[in-house]
Amino acid sequence: MGTDEKEVLAYIEKYAAVFNTMAQEVLARSAQNAEGGSVDMQSLFDPQKLGALLNGDIKVDSNKLIQQQMHYMQKQAELWQEASKAMMGEALQTKVAEQSKDKRFAHGDWNENPVFHYIKESYLANSDLLSSMIDAIEFADEKAEKQAKFFTRQYVNSLSPTNFVLTNPEVCEEVLKSKGQNLVKGMQNFLEDLEKSPLEAFKMRQTDSSGFVLGENLANTPGKIVYQNELMQLIHYAPLHKQHHQTPMLITPPFINKYYVLDLDEKKSMVRGLLDAGYSVFMISWVNPEAELADNDFVDYMRKGPIAAIEQIKTITKQKKVNLTGFCVGGTLSAMTVAYLRGLKDESVNSLTFLTTLLDFSEPGEVANYFSEDMLPMIEQNADIKGVFDGRIIGMSFSLLRENSLFWSFFIDNYLKGKDPAPFDILHWNSDSTNIPAACFKQYLRTTYWENKLKDPGAMVIDGVSIDLGNIDVPCYFLSTIADHIVLWKGAYEGTKLVSGDSRFVLAGSGHLAGVINPTKGGKYPHWINEDLPESPDEWFEGATEHAGSWWPDWHSWLSPLSGKKLTAPIPGQHKDYPALMDAPGTYVMKRLGE
Repeated sequence: MGTDEKEVLAYIEKYAAVFNTMAQEVLARSAQNAEGGSVDMQSLFDPQKLGALLNGDIKVDSNKLIQQQMHYMQKQAELWQEASKAMMGEALQTKVAEQSKDKRFAHGDWNENPVFHYIKESYLANSDLLSSMIDAIEFADEKAEKQAKFFTRQYVNSLSPTNFVLTNPEVCEEVLKSKGQNLVKGMQNFLEDLEKSPLEAFKMRQTDSSGFVLGENLANTPGKIVYQNELMQLIHYAPLHKQHHQTPMLITPPFINKYYVLDLDEKKSMVRGLLDAGYSVFMISWVNPEAELADNDFVDYMRKGPIAAIEQIKTITKQKKVNLTGFCVGGTLSAMTVAYLRGLKDESVNSLTFLTTLLDFSEPGEVANYFSEDMLPMIEQNADIKGVFDGRIIGMSFSLLRENSLFWSFFIDNYLKGKDPAPFDILHWNSDSTNIPAACFKQYLRTTYWENKLKDPGAMVIDGVSIDLGNIDVPCYFLSTIADHIVLWKGAYEGTKLVSGDSRFVLAGSGHLAGVINPTKGGKYPHWINEDLPESPDEWFEGATEHAGSWWPDWHSWLSPLSGKKLTAPIPGQHKDYPALMDAPGTYVMKRLGE
């Protein structure tokens, strides 16, 4: 064993006792908290779930399995041969193309150091074997197959040598450079995060939030809170021009997150982009609920959210109609709202924009892997016990959909290297979790992901009104993003077939957030446009034309003819019946979980 290796081991041994003492203290406190009664949610993310899935109704393709085993043995033989040559002093023969495939193994030692090279290649060979074994299994249930592949990937990536001190060359370098202080700092970071996490899920810091203050450098577009109820505050933004479009815009953000992802800094703010283009903008800011709001369901969010807001906006602006925009879950809620209003012959909504929204949940993406027959009742029971479903659990589940980039990379930096995360506005927002009332969470899950009711006319009835998305006869703009891992764009495309109004579908580059928040000035992602709506999303993409830069100008061009003539812009809070309650961003958005 070389001097460096001995030194690394000495530092690890020195600080192991420190870690154990600190960990025992935190775990003891956690155990005391657990005595209050809580449902264990760890099985949501437990790799042992895979074992249960493999005990189901399956058939094994023995021929394919044997071929995979032979391929694995051949790979291992080649790896041993290469390792033997390296031990004899021969240089490793690794192609540059192979080096760049996996960002986890970017450090030079993974390809130049024989020991780390062997560890990496052996891990990748075993990973391929496990993944290919699942491919050799035929599942009677398609959902079970997707879950098996998902949990296999989670398990495989959790065992990456990059996730452990002794098998990550970057971490070993940090240990030597800092004389082991990175391990102490990493332990402190871990224990601090553990203390601030709910019992059911681990909340890892992804950014330094100390530099972000709502109302100052985030969510700082001027405006007033002009209305509030128990579920939301309504923001009326101050106009940037003396005149703006006649028909006001209402934005309904998802209630599983806070609204200000649409109003980050001045350059990225979608709200500012709309105001600058001459639109009158209102925004719903959802409450971060506690148990006293447990009985508010998905329909209550419709009544007390967009429907209540629309009525206030019509009075404030003296207009008969509004243009409605919904983001993600807010888009699903907006669709249900318009279908409900049209069922009442109410024409208050003039147009409808869907930002990364599912209406047909036939292709729900990997999020659906968390919802199975055994997990769904457990999730619902947890919400019932607390009165809310803890938003930090949702945050962790979304991070694990992109586990290497949104979980393990931070695990390595925060706890193994002992670094503090850098400030990043979108990750600050992503960490600012929001609870969901138990009734709303349960009704939303069963209505959408589990039973997929919204796509079927009459499957859902509210106050005697049959919900039929086909009654949405207003112009609709659908925006999806090509790399979205939460709302798959091909699944979102199916929503265009459910509404009856003239529809436009646009596909933006990047993912669920960055693809939407792609400003006109400096927007770095392209977008694709096809004026037609063929039957399949693949046909749509084949006929689409790529355009450089932001999709916002296309949206504004579509929205402008639907927004009426220019009028003198009213000042927020000056309506006699709707005086300003407070300055934006209001108080509901300020509540952070764990503080």
